[in-house]
Amino acid sequence: MDGRSRLRRRREGRDRRRMRARYFAIALFLVFGASFALAQSQGQSQRGSGADTRRSGYQDMGPALQQMQDDDTANPGMLFVQQGSKLWSARVGVAGKACADCHGDAATSMKGVAARYPAIPPGADRPVDLEGRIDLCRTERQQAPAFAHDSQDSLALQAFVAAQSRGQPIAPPDDPRLSSWRVQGEEIYRRRQGQLNLSCAICHDENAGKKLAGVTIPQAHPTGYPVYRLEWQGLGSLRRRLRNCLFGIRAELYPVGAPEYVALELYLMERAKGMTMEAPAVRP
Repeated sequence: MDGRSRLRRRREGRDRRRMRARYFAIALFLVFGASFALAQSQGQSQRGSGADTRRSGYQDMGPALQQMQDDDTANPGMLFVQQGSKLWSARVGVAGKACADCHGDAATSMKGVAARYPAIPPGADRPVDLEGRIDLCRTERQQAPAFAHDSQDSLALQAFVAAQSRGQPIAPPDDPRLSSWRVQGEEIYRRRQGQLNLSCAICHDENAGKKLAGVTIPQAHPTGYPVYRLEWQGLGSLRRRLRNCLFGIRAELYPVGAPEYVALELYLMERAKGMTMEAPAVRP
């Protein structure tokens, strides 16, 4: 086992211990919570009113964390953006090319790009997330090895690219080939799984806005990934967050890099369509 694998295993081990306690509390909350039916009826009423009741996780945070995210000199995710800026201009691989050689000024060429992923690249038949698209550029254009999943360099370059879309609306591609993938993603989102028999929807639709262990349950809109989570003390991907949730409900994890994560992200991005990008976000 190489150093990267050991580091990932240690990190996932810490995540799992935290999530085990948290989701045990969720199970008790759902079993004994007397307001479950009320939450459902309120949700149906809001949907029927036509009002957009979607909330970013940013809106559920206190003023101190909001200020941390808003201030680029205080947002710890910006350290990764700075690292990503250096990687953008670094010539690598057999081809000796930098991202900037093909794409120029990222502030212009990458504006709105992260808001449109996952997407199906030219010549492909399946969608990739932003990490996957970066790796395609590395292997095909730069003739360099793909980044290890969730490696610091990969997250840094993702953060740099995503930061160019701050303030832009999430705009999933209008590609009919993505329809079956979104359907699969929604099925995963709504399916009860694991020993706790929970689904994403139970927490993030029916009980969003309630408190769990002193933290507001978010609606789970992916507006800020990669995010700097104080719990992680580092930057992390949406896939890492999804794996945390699956482990927390004691469900079988999909392999790292499995297409199910991309399908679920596609559905989540469609669900958040029109909301504002805020990467790199800060979360508790």
